[in-house]
Amino acid sequence: MHYVDEFREPKLIRKAVEEIHSIARGLRHVRIMEVCGGHTHSIFRFGLKDLLPGNIELIHGPGCPVCVLPSGRLDEGLSLANDPHVIFTAFGDMMRVPGSKGSPLECQARGADVRIVYSPLDALKVAQQNPDRQVVFFAIGFETTAPSTALTVLRARQLQIPNFAVYSNHVTIAPAIRAILDSPDLQLDAFIGPGHVSTVIGCEPYEFIARDYGCPVAVSGFEPLDLLQSLVLVLRQLRTGTATVENQYGRAVTQTGNPAALKVLSEVFEVRPTFEWRGLGSIPGSAFRLQAEFAPWDAEQTMPIERVSVEDPITAPCGDVLRGFLKPPQCPLFGKSCNPEHPIGALMVSSEGACAAHFKYVPRELSDVPMGLVQ
Repeated sequence: MHYVDEFREPKLIRKAVEEIHSIARGLRHVRIMEVCGGHTHSIFRFGLKDLLPGNIELIHGPGCPVCVLPSGRLDEGLSLANDPHVIFTAFGDMMRVPGSKGSPLECQARGADVRIVYSPLDALKVAQQNPDRQVVFFAIGFETTAPSTALTVLRARQLQIPNFAVYSNHVTIAPAIRAILDSPDLQLDAFIGPGHVSTVIGCEPYEFIARDYGCPVAVSGFEPLDLLQSLVLVLRQLRTGTATVENQYGRAVTQTGNPAALKVLSEVFEVRPTFEWRGLGSIPGSAFRLQAEFAPWDAEQTMPIERVSVEDPITAPCGDVLRGFLKPPQCPLFGKSCNPEHPIGALMVSSEGACAAHFKYVPRELSDVPMGLVQ
């Protein structure tokens, strides 16, 4: 299969691994953050960590939009779902994410009309089919998914569908990376730049990482060879003491991004002054909200939302995992009271969550696995 088989070619993978080991022999202990949750899952799925020398450490970053959503935002959305006149729609990976009063799936079990959709346009179609009900789309994602939400809002305005509204939780990646780099307790040497979001925004937004913090960056695809080649790129820079942004994922990512997607983002959204992130706190300029002209389709403008601020459970250090301070197995709840069947944190249920990746792909003794999950 084109663009898959060649990036899983054993000879090329062995060559990349050999170069990584060769470069690493001349380096101290190196900490490299893969920002994207999709990269985290690929690393564990293909066993890439087992191919690396001991002085190359991979750190999981905050590139999972479901994981970084604070519980309060989910609670606010579900408060709308409890209205019998509302149909609450969201992507499937939100359904089991726990808020302080349960997940969307549990809300559905209590009688709320909660529905899975596969795109914002599906939610708009639900609104057209139910003109006597208010339909809320719980929008979430980085710049990757925000353009599809923007296009749907434009479509709602064009068709003048009054019973459709977006509750926007779209966030932006660059301010989150800056917040991590500004953390005084976390030392990082380089970054594997996110692949999906970069197809929209390009490579330019990461230049501050190299310029202001001296950290090399390689934007990467998701196949084994993609990630290994990206490691080679940043390790070469570390060996020579340089710091630039390199694009390994050139078959999908350009320097300046996707102009059509960026155009629709600028037409519909504006940047919020600040936004709360799970584990990272309030980050200025890190999220999107609808512009004033789209207020009729903005749930935050047209619907009664009681603002909620909810602290994560003290016993579940999800924020420390998102910031790279803690690895999932180091959490005392991992695989025990927090597991895919009974998640305490979003990182265990999201398709891009670091805890879910560890649980699914890293071997453990059967005694460490809850009995209900042993197959």
